[in-house]
Amino acid sequence: MDRRRLERECARVSEALGGGPRWVSPGSDFHPEDLASAPDDAAFVVATSGSTGRPKGVMLTADAVRAGAVATCERIGDGDWALALPIDFVAGLMVVARAVVTESRVTWVGSDLADLDPEEPTHLSLVPTQLNRALESPETTRRLAACATVLLGGAPASRETLARAHDAGIEVVTTYGMSETSGGCVYNGVPLPGVDVTLDTDDRIELTGPMMFSGYLGDPRRTSEVLHRPTSAGTGSGIRTVRTQDRGIWADGRLRVLGRIDDVVISGGVNVDLAAVTRAAASLPGDHSAFGIDDPEWGTRVVLATTGTITLEQARKQLAADLPPAALPRGLVRLDSLPLTDRGKIDRRALPLLWRTHIEREER
Repeated sequence: MDRRRLERECARVSEALGGGPRWVSPGSDFHPEDLASAPDDAAFVVATSGSTGRPKGVMLTADAVRAGAVATCERIGDGDWALALPIDFVAGLMVVARAVVTESRVTWVGSDLADLDPEEPTHLSLVPTQLNRALESPETTRRLAACATVLLGGAPASRETLARAHDAGIEVVTTYGMSETSGGCVYNGVPLPGVDVTLDTDDRIELTGPMMFSGYLGDPRRTSEVLHRPTSAGTGSGIRTVRTQDRGIWADGRLRVLGRIDDVVISGGVNVDLAAVTRAAASLPGDHSAFGIDDPEWGTRVVLATTGTITLEQARKQLAADLPPAALPRGLVRLDSLPLTDRGKIDRRALPLLWRTHIEREER
């Protein structure tokens, strides 16, 4: 993104916040009729990452985006911003929105952080993949250590990555949120001002606050499944509740996200938490992601995708101390790199396809 495009995007965001033309994710292919029928207060229509299905159009009011921006600045302080993420998705959009709302400066530094100036401390948002790559470069690590804050979200970060960043003097703040919550709304496990986090009976995370979305573009059924208004909130309060697809627990007063609701599969008649398998595999060399595939014997076979050189037998042996027998992987696919979406999240739809390719190659 060059300087002129960033200036145009800042102007578009400013206009949408001020009641002007609607901001729509660049490059999105939303149906024109859906956009035409969107409510007048849908100031922003943001494309989701599409990591688990077709990207959705998330409608955000100007008040919601402004509330998210203000809450972040209340938590980490005002200051200039560096943009290292695509503005097509909510994380990049909110970097620009925070700068616009607080009348701060925002500069494009590239996804590789090549233009990040260590002499000008800024706030910055990254995904874990970017941070991992940056930590391999002493010069980029030095630049990150000069940042006022590095917001890290979009996907879970490993304990090893966070420890390396801490040792390098990088001020990392882990964030939890989504397009439907105007980006991160829980920082380092603590809700931002105005945000309420509750867990229902199956530990599903529900988020309430003024920065929640107002609906999915052209999909009222899906909207009714995810979006609710607390009975205590007035009709015009703008306070809504998002019923997420994530599970969590409270640990020492902080929210700990365990994984998605659909990360729990049944293998051999036993419930297996794929997110727990992925967390345990973080102790192995390389990057890892556990997923399930249909299997006539086990119902669901647990498979581990890895960028390391470890064998299936070695992985099972090393993970046996941390996982119950049913959760130990029964398949392993070795990859040069894990498949990622444009936002740096694991592409969950691609993993089973890569497994099938692996099996077909083995059978030749």
